[in-house]
Amino acid sequence: MPYINQRVAYGETLKALGAENNNIVALEADLGKSTMSYLFREAFPERYFEMGIAEANMSSVAAGLAMTGKIPFIHSFAVFASGRAYDQLRQTIAIGKLNVKICGSSAGLSDFGDGATHQSVEDLAIMRAIPGMTVLCPVDANETVKAVRAMAAINGPCYIRINRNDYENITPEDGAFNPDIPTLLRHGTDVTVFAIGYMAVLALKAAEGLADRMSVRVVSVSTLKPLEDLSLHKAAEGCRAIVTAEEHSLIGGLGSTVAQAFAGDGRPIKMIGLRDTFGCSAHNYAELLEHFQLTVESITGAILEAKNQS
Repeated sequence: MPYINQRVAYGETLKALGAENNNIVALEADLGKSTMSYLFREAFPERYFEMGIAEANMSSVAAGLAMTGKIPFIHSFAVFASGRAYDQLRQTIAIGKLNVKICGSSAGLSDFGDGATHQSVEDLAIMRAIPGMTVLCPVDANETVKAVRAMAAINGPCYIRINRNDYENITPEDGAFNPDIPTLLRHGTDVTVFAIGYMAVLALKAAEGLADRMSVRVVSVSTLKPLEDLSLHKAAEGCRAIVTAEEHSLIGGLGSTVAQAFAGDGRPIKMIGLRDTFGCSAHNYAELLEHFQLTVESITGAILEAKNQS
């Protein structure tokens, strides 16, 4: 049975990788029951290091372990994994090209109850800007399993962004995952929607809702970096307009990446995302997405607007 939660899919896959490779170790910043790294601890306690609320120290220790040939996976909420440890990630891990894997859990607005301090709306921009850093954001739990295996196989620093909440899978459990190219989720000829993470689920619903009016292509960008301009152009080939959708700031995330790739192309580009603002607390995830207009309706409106301008 496939997982329906990315955190559980992540933790179970990490545990499976630990059984396959004795060099994999896990480090945690006091959030093991939330990041699901505790599943690795239960299976391999001698290879699990609880570092406390000390993300910078955790990253430095991981760097040292990597230099001895270990493959460390470090864990915290995405806002802390990318922010509190930035200096160590940049100065030691990235400049040193060390084989450290960073899990940013409860990413985006998915930690709806804890507000702006615990919601990562800029983590993709931060990690994308670090030279040599691979940045992954799987679309659902099924793809999370494959993405974690892919990052374990990459020799070098990798960051993965994980959603906190349960939601439906839109990729097959046994489907292929190629981290080098965007994934076509739905064929279309009028407008291409590039979406990342949970927003791809909403983009598919928007495309389906417009099926009797127009043909919408939906492309999941599960690897934000490295991401070649050519692969984006191929993914949007034949369409007259482009929309991007992300649960992240429009500054430095997917929208910025796509706009950079299509600069001078002439096709209209409409972007759905957070507009230079922090998150806030809410009663539930859906309420928060509605507040920031990260909805099926918002994506639908952007698709129609883009098409009308094409």
